[in-house]
Amino acid sequence: VLSSMASQLLPLELVDKCIGSRIHVIMKSEREIFGTLLGFDDYVNMVLEDVIEYETTSEGRRVTKLEQILLNGNNIAMLVPGGEAPDV
Repeated sequence: VLSSMASQLLPLELVDKCIGSRIHVIMKSEREIFGTLLGFDDYVNMVLEDVIEYETTSEGRRVTKLEQILLNGNNIAMLVPGGEAPDV
């Protein structure tokens, strides 16, 4: 359903449709974030809750669970609506 709608939506409209849903955020750094999108602004700064952050380090993969975060939109490489966290 999202793919057929996406062709007719502006990027911020697609993000707006994800409010209240789980979203997978791939960062420019070695981090991936999964959480429920509560809100965002024109710069795609995001407020997420029930967050799981995966960071790839030289020692392996580090997992951090956070209740709520404010994510700077400058550091986002890609958003995947409805994305689910992998099993650790």
